[in-house]
Amino acid sequence: MPKLNENYLNLKASYLFSEIAHRTAAYKEQNPEEGAKIIRLGIGDVTLPLGKVVIDALHQGVEAMASAETFKGYGPEQGYQETRDAIAAYYKRNGVDVDAGDIFVSDGAKSDTGNITDLFGHDNVVLVPDPVYPVYVDTNIMAGNKVTYMAGNAENGFLPMPNKEQHADVIYLCSPNNPTGACYNKEQLKEWVDYALANEAVILFDSAYEAFITDPELPRSIFAIEGAKKCAIEFCSLSKTAGFTGVRCGYTVVPKEVTAATLTGERIPLNRLWNRRQCTKFNGTSYITQRGAEAVFSPEGKEQVKETVKYYMTNARIMKEGLENMGLKVYGGENAPYLWVKAPGGMNSWRFFEQMLYEANVVGTPGVGFGPSGEGYLRLTAFGERSNCQEAMVRLKRWLKG
Repeated sequence: MPKLNENYLNLKASYLFSEIAHRTAAYKEQNPEEGAKIIRLGIGDVTLPLGKVVIDALHQGVEAMASAETFKGYGPEQGYQETRDAIAAYYKRNGVDVDAGDIFVSDGAKSDTGNITDLFGHDNVVLVPDPVYPVYVDTNIMAGNKVTYMAGNAENGFLPMPNKEQHADVIYLCSPNNPTGACYNKEQLKEWVDYALANEAVILFDSAYEAFITDPELPRSIFAIEGAKKCAIEFCSLSKTAGFTGVRCGYTVVPKEVTAATLTGERIPLNRLWNRRQCTKFNGTSYITQRGAEAVFSPEGKEQVKETVKYYMTNARIMKEGLENMGLKVYGGENAPYLWVKAPGGMNSWRFFEQMLYEANVVGTPGVGFGPSGEGYLRLTAFGERSNCQEAMVRLKRWLKG
């Protein structure tokens, strides 16, 4: 009889967003009339269609598959060179030099932030900010790794900083942060880079929401920080910025300078090992998808993305102003599409979730699902349709007044 990977038994019974979907479905079944009116501001799925330049490029990719002369079969696991060059050029326009050979195109940041654990041993000190995207914690639990939390709270702006008395080997950072919307500035990221270099640690930097940063003084890539190419891997996604949640495309930058040590102390470049891992476990992102992704980084594509981002950030502003006018304490929503809302009256997260669902027919995400420090908060996303975001504020105001 095969033996089970019992690390899976240490996971919560269901993934956070599956639990939200289950509870929402149960409410709809019990209250079919009210359930039809539900406004979903919980899961961060987008609502705007893909930009025209992306659609045109996807069509061109499909047409290429219809001709023997232009047909594409298996592509390079790292991504087509044109796509990697387009991403490198995007970094360059933002003032950051990235070697196209360090870029690996994938089906999204979720996969890569989870799969990167394959490269590391099981006796590392893994630091994870709390609250944070559940994938970081769950995938380390699956691998049998011990996770050490760094508490993010209102006092530190939900941006934990390094404790120089504590050693770390692997450090997860997410900026703009999911779920709180908080962003590290250059000085704060420099402190993390210096800490990582001093500890010979690797930073796993999730910049999936970099396009939503509106403050020009805030870094959109950790590679804008001196020394980061020696100690950081960066993950990014087109899901939210370009509406690729259903198309699936992201990329990971693994500089050749970043290394990890063998038991004998030999330093091995992680770029080489990630390439080896991808060639074994991943057949590459489809040609059609990469044609669309390449178009995202074109000048026309970036203008269309700006309009999409502007739409969602206007939603965020409307929601934040509305919630604050109701007397609620709200974080985020300025350089990120997430609003981190303090529960009124000392309610816990799941109680806040249920009250909003049953009394206002609005779905959010309980903060405690992102980690212990998220207790007493709830995350709302700005990815809904404008009219739904506005109606949600009307409903919440009516509920809180009642």
